[in-house]
Amino acid sequence: MSDFPFLSILTLLPLVGAVVVGVIPRRKAELAKTIALIWSLVVLVLSIFMWVAFKIDGDRFQFHESYQWIPSWDARFTFAADGIALVMLMLIAVLTPVVILASWHDVDGDGKRSAPVYFALLLAFEFTMIGVFAAADIFLFYVFFEVMLIPMYFIIGSFGGARRQYAAVKFFLYSLVGGLFMLAAVIGLWVVGGHTFDFSKLLQSVGEIDQNTSRWLFLGFFVAFAIKAPFFPFHTWLPDAGGAAPAGAAALLVGVMDKVGTFGILRYCLPLFPEASRWFAPAALVLAVIGIIYAALLAVGQNDLKRLVSYTSIAHFGFIGIGIFAFTTQGGTGSVLYMVNHGLATGLLFIVVGMFVARRGSSLVSDFGGAGKLVPVLAGVLFFAGLASLALPGTAPFISEFLVLIGTFTVHKVYAVIATVGIILAAAYVLWMVQRTTQGTLNPALEEVPAMRKDITLREKVVVAPLILLLLLLGFYPKPVTDVINPAVQATMQDVGTTDPGPTAVTANGRAAR
Repeated sequence: MSDFPFLSILTLLPLVGAVVVGVIPRRKAELAKTIALIWSLVVLVLSIFMWVAFKIDGDRFQFHESYQWIPSWDARFTFAADGIALVMLMLIAVLTPVVILASWHDVDGDGKRSAPVYFALLLAFEFTMIGVFAAADIFLFYVFFEVMLIPMYFIIGSFGGARRQYAAVKFFLYSLVGGLFMLAAVIGLWVVGGHTFDFSKLLQSVGEIDQNTSRWLFLGFFVAFAIKAPFFPFHTWLPDAGGAAPAGAAALLVGVMDKVGTFGILRYCLPLFPEASRWFAPAALVLAVIGIIYAALLAVGQNDLKRLVSYTSIAHFGFIGIGIFAFTTQGGTGSVLYMVNHGLATGLLFIVVGMFVARRGSSLVSDFGGAGKLVPVLAGVLFFAGLASLALPGTAPFISEFLVLIGTFTVHKVYAVIATVGIILAAAYVLWMVQRTTQGTLNPALEEVPAMRKDITLREKVVVAPLILLLLLLGFYPKPVTDVINPAVQATMQDVGTTDPGPTAVTANGRAAR
């Protein structure tokens, strides 16, 4: 089963589906939606088979495939997945059908926009996301890294809200600038790495790159990934893009696409430039901690629900950042698990916010108030999504946040303590959002909106149920995921040349010793 070409088929399936859905006439929108949903479910089923076939005690990179592409550059269509890539591929496979079903009526009754094109773009975006996580060739990774901008640009620019054109252009320009930094670093790495783009070959030539060159190459990759994530101070495109994008697309944007940045740091920056990673770690930790506090404070002051959720994600990426650059197994495992759990929790939060926005016709918090009296079940789901987002014990994000803080505290106590302030602020902005939106005195204007009298529908229950179940399951039993992640994180820490701190003992004279 491990010889089955999982990754190439998983990558190509959504692309074929996008073509099939895209050529369906606009008048047959229901057919296009149905085919898109079924196609994404096929990808999910195949991903589950791949998960089962993955051997936890096997090779670091599995499902290896390699096909000739550009021989003169030693660039190949090479695919392989370690535990970190595998969990991200599963996240994509789970979220895409959920988003497609959640977006079922996003383009209904709009004669100017085509539903088949919208759902084709969602499948095309899935194709690029799978490709970027499955690639094991640096140049192939770069191609997917850039191509994934195209479907999201058109989704935001053509199907987004009032400021969609501004948000789409800003998103594209920021990402393009990051891509240029990466292109320069990719070319430089090819020159000094033995004229190859093969990741496994480049790992073997790490010691041959001189210190200054390694640091410059690291910086080129890091800036590109920091923009994609985004980390402070490269974050300003995300609130605009997340606020303007359709809610389902925003769930994929923040839930999966942004993880390409943190994934890239773990997959490429740390193993290929270990000395540079250690050298830059203090600055990265400072940026991450600033991002946690700064974004949380901005989230508290937001009046737009979708922008608020976007700012919370910037704060969460700060936690992922400190876990990565703590260089401990607990911190690294917590960061990867955080990437998964954040995708589930924030994906759910964006989708539920989208349900409220669709009913009210506005994303402003001030346009709600007491909505729970009209849609009590939907309000309860929003409350749960908010609690999961702030990492309430019993939900999946709590496990990952706890691991990150424990792993960071063992080596950087100050950064871990400052980061805990972000937890307090998270409670403030989530509870403030829920209270202003669903609690308190009923806003009389809501009673005049017929859609606000419709509580959660059967379709919406099917949308939120799997995400709620996963958040609860992984909150109490994360072992199936952490068992997959741990070996890959341990191998990455070995590449960096760091070891976990040993337990502290007390000697006979009362002094602490390791």
